[in-house]
Amino acid sequence: MKKITTFTLLIISLFAVAQQQTIDQKVNTLLEKMTIEEKIGQLNQYTGDNSATGPITINPNKQAEIKAGLIGSMLNVIGTKYTRQYQELAMQSRLKIPLLFGQDVIHGYKTTFPIPLAEAASWDLPAIELAARIAATEAAASGIHWTFAPMVDIARDPRWGRVMEGAGEDTYLGSKIAYVRVKGFQGNKLGDLNSVMACVKHFAAYGAATGGRDYNSVDMSERMLFETYLPPFKAALDAGAATFMNSFNDLNGIPATGNVHLQRDILKGKWNFQGFVVSDWGSIGEMVAHGYSKDLKAAALSAITAGSDMDMESNAYRYNLAELVKEGKVSVDLIDDAVKRILRKKFELGLFEDPYRYSDEKRAEKALNNPENRKAALEVAEKSIVLLKNDNQTLPLSKNLKTIAFIGPMVKEYKANMGFWSVELPDVDYDKWVVSQWDGLQNKVGKNTKLLYAKGCEVDGDNKDGFAEAVATAKQADVVILSIGERRDMSGEAKSRSNLHLPGVQEDLVKAIQATGKPVVVLINAGRPLIFNWTADNVPAIVYTWWLGTEAGNAIANVLFGDYNPSGKLPMTFPREVGQIPIYYNHFSTGRPAPNEDATGYVSAYIDLKNSPKFPFGYGLSYTKFNYSGLKLSSAKMKKKETIKVSFQLSNVGKVAGEEVVQLYLKDKFGSVVRPILELRDFQKVKLNAGESKTIEFTIDKEKLSFYNDKLEWIAEPGDFEVMIGASSADIKLKSSFELVN
Repeated sequence: MKKITTFTLLIISLFAVAQQQTIDQKVNTLLEKMTIEEKIGQLNQYTGDNSATGPITINPNKQAEIKAGLIGSMLNVIGTKYTRQYQELAMQSRLKIPLLFGQDVIHGYKTTFPIPLAEAASWDLPAIELAARIAATEAAASGIHWTFAPMVDIARDPRWGRVMEGAGEDTYLGSKIAYVRVKGFQGNKLGDLNSVMACVKHFAAYGAATGGRDYNSVDMSERMLFETYLPPFKAALDAGAATFMNSFNDLNGIPATGNVHLQRDILKGKWNFQGFVVSDWGSIGEMVAHGYSKDLKAAALSAITAGSDMDMESNAYRYNLAELVKEGKVSVDLIDDAVKRILRKKFELGLFEDPYRYSDEKRAEKALNNPENRKAALEVAEKSIVLLKNDNQTLPLSKNLKTIAFIGPMVKEYKANMGFWSVELPDVDYDKWVVSQWDGLQNKVGKNTKLLYAKGCEVDGDNKDGFAEAVATAKQADVVILSIGERRDMSGEAKSRSNLHLPGVQEDLVKAIQATGKPVVVLINAGRPLIFNWTADNVPAIVYTWWLGTEAGNAIANVLFGDYNPSGKLPMTFPREVGQIPIYYNHFSTGRPAPNEDATGYVSAYIDLKNSPKFPFGYGLSYTKFNYSGLKLSSAKMKKKETIKVSFQLSNVGKVAGEEVVQLYLKDKFGSVVRPILELRDFQKVKLNAGESKTIEFTIDKEKLSFYNDKLEWIAEPGDFEVMIGASSADIKLKSSFELVN
């Protein structure tokens, strides 16, 4: 059987190579027919007229340029009708080279899934891949070839609004999620009608923007870049990502868009990336504002030299590359390389065989109304919810409650539940398509339960006129549910915040309701870690709901009433105050570490605040309890070519079934460079029935012990290592140690 399997794999591999050679031959044949203007046209991307995700460049000649073969790709063209119309224009060009249609399909198309940071809180890789798979199926059926996702930027600063678009602060978790999201978007292979090209962004280190201010500069060591920020990109590339997008920031003084080191040396050189690189919106032209390029012509020279293949919306290539070639400043070989990369993807997508193959209205109608997609959206939303606090078993709520007061500015919102970076289709009534939290609760409670409502206040502003009604409503109820947080447009691109406390007077509303003496459950809707210290210290039950998408209301209701036992864990550290930021779990120690969180004196500590976060990375509660016991290591010593098996017993000692995310952390006690106090190196999400136990196993190999030294060598150094098994980065249940030997 093994021989047959190996032979079959060999045949498949040879077929793939032959097919690629055929595509390359077609690309070369087409390239020979192209004028320099037509080549440059393939490197040019414009937005459509449906919507914009950046500052629009007005171009009244767009249609004529498509007919002339001077545009290679478009974004923000929504629906099969419009993609077909634009493609028909491209088919009037001399060489009939089809257009690529791209779209920001970040967390769903019509069916909206939780924002990516919320999905990361599920720590459920199959669920995250499923969400991307369904998004791709719906988008591809609607004429889209290419999504500008996943965003894989590591982010340690929640002031940066785009944390909502990624997987959080941890390199290991982020790399695992990057891999499955690419697999989800691209499916079995490019060219399948349920597949879209992934675009891994933003290359690179955008998540480390100074001060958490979007588009800002980044300055870091090469070792930090390689060890912390690049691995998720490499994982996405290993998953077969078709395209990359460069980032807005400069890195150590060189804008990423014009950064030879990032694009030529690392991505296309060291990593041998064969796809193409697209700029972010206008980022080539923005090198002028950076003070790096004298004008748009100089920016075009820098970008094409550095390896940026496609220009999104800056017109730098469109109006300057031909002249730069004529002047001898840009080699035709550079142009040809970029064009080949783009044409290759168009051939792989099957667009030369049938330019309209993705623009099928009947297939779109079926895909966009598949009831199974909503079921998946509900499942992923449930898994993404994090239970932060549950004193006195306030949750789950009894289904026999007579009266529930549902209070707050988020209760009856519809579109808000979609979060930032959701696709808004022009023919969808989202007040009917999205399940509000109010509707979700109504769907859940029986006829004998009365629901009361009061808004209380707006998300922001200082108006407290609604407090009296909210308090009076709360006093009539057996339990109060408060739904508060950010507006959906307070997290996302260009949504950096210097103040992460609950906006407006919402926490004052919490205080007023808590003062009634009624049991209170707070739902916090947000796209980033917020600060809500009074609420965290005084309210008995807190549920972090993020923005959960189409099925938000039903998912929240299922968790509140125990039909789903919450299992989410935080993918980012929650600070006590903004002054702690950047704050993350896997920091280095210092020569004067604080012995405890209340320490003062000549140690690394604040004199007015604890070092510890409010809620640590990996934290999340359940309605049941898990017991960890019996940690065993297969050996006390390990050679570099060997492995160590780590095993322990996990038991559900509560009364209901539940899922636990068990986390393996390692600590390299001494190294040639300082090492983090602990690092996530593996995890499993385990479901156990009440009273059930299971032996959990992890394998430690050389890769899990390796790091970049001061010479940027990826090595594992002999020495002592500590093994930690935890329910979070701050809740280590079991410990042991071993030695790595030569």
